[in-house]
Amino acid sequence: MQQILVVDDEVGIRELLSEILRDEGYQVRIAENAGQARAQRNQERPDLVLLDIWMPDTDGITLLKEWASSGLLTMPVVMMSGHGTIDTAVEATRIGAFDFLEKPIALQKLLTTVGRALRSGENQMKPTLMLATLGRAPLITELKQRLGRVGNLKSPLLLLTEPGSGVELCAKFVHQPNTAWVEPENLAVLAEAPLDLLGQAREGTLFMHEVGDLSRMEQKGLLLIASKYEKYNARLICATAKPLSDLVAQGSFDARLYTAIASVSVRVPSLREHKEDVPDLANLFLLRSVEAKEVAPRHFSVAVLNALRNYDWPGNLSQLESVVHTLAVTAGGDEIGVNDVNQILSQFGTPSASATGLPLDLPLREARDAFERVYFEHHFAKEGGNMSRVADSVGLERTHLYRKLKQLGIKLNRRNEE
Repeated sequence: MQQILVVDDEVGIRELLSEILRDEGYQVRIAENAGQARAQRNQERPDLVLLDIWMPDTDGITLLKEWASSGLLTMPVVMMSGHGTIDTAVEATRIGAFDFLEKPIALQKLLTTVGRALRSGENQMKPTLMLATLGRAPLITELKQRLGRVGNLKSPLLLLTEPGSGVELCAKFVHQPNTAWVEPENLAVLAEAPLDLLGQAREGTLFMHEVGDLSRMEQKGLLLIASKYEKYNARLICATAKPLSDLVAQGSFDARLYTAIASVSVRVPSLREHKEDVPDLANLFLLRSVEAKEVAPRHFSVAVLNALRNYDWPGNLSQLESVVHTLAVTAGGDEIGVNDVNQILSQFGTPSASATGLPLDLPLREARDAFERVYFEHHFAKEGGNMSRVADSVGLERTHLYRKLKQLGIKLNRRNEE
């Protein structure tokens, strides 16, 4: 049964739309403001959202932008308003709304629009990773600002990165929408037909990944591109995790090519430099697996998010995505626990921080609280959530255990208290 989320602050409209849609055989969920809509979307992807524009906490256009920028606009959204203007409708459509309905909504218009939107949503993508979803850490904010300042330049851009750091997200951030995007998988084409690539990228972007591995002939082809890109009105963006200046000094990289592609360069931070963003990224990767129907709905425990945040991620975003996908498809139960993540991370060794998720750089009291949260969550998982057995296992009276759990902010289900 197809599921529709109705978001409107007017109870009468929510009830009327819900009744009509249920009579038509749809499953309906409701939200009276943007906060509830966010929670509903994060919990499960609806097949369609009917979204009011004017709401007291956050307006619908802002929420639509939020979903679009965070990679969560993977379902059709139909905007609704009793005070709509052409400008508002155009803005909503530009952001990604499927259509716009003006209140009061005629019954036939509603059903026709809902039907068309649901048919269009059958091919919607799973949550996507974009630069906006890379994080909110100061380093990432600064990265976005730097890329924004060079976005409209015509000169080549060199992105300096570590393998797996999401350099493609940065390249697509400065790419002009609705223009050609060319990213050859086999860079040997540079030696064979470099101008063919420019022809494909005309008026758009040509992105070359890891130019530090190019052969001499491939370097010559890229140098030709760097001398001709203006005639094609194409933007050349190159990426590398190699020290090109050292390669030039060693004679293995063409000095003229280095000068041509490195006139504007931006460094992309590694994941370990903005670890505070790891929990949100991990949740997004998990959501992608759930919404792709690869796994049943599930979530991470707090201890797991701590473990992921405190790992060093030598493989960066690619490694995090791989670990999360492995956890999603191998962990048993709705909640992915710390034992699951320890088994996966132990395969890679343990870089500077403990794979148990303990934040070693915190003050002693905060670190102790973090350890106790992991400790008690481990024992609850081990004892199947039974409070009496946990009390016996950790050597505490139940009353003392309750106080400790409340102090640590650990919430229990009723069934755990038996």
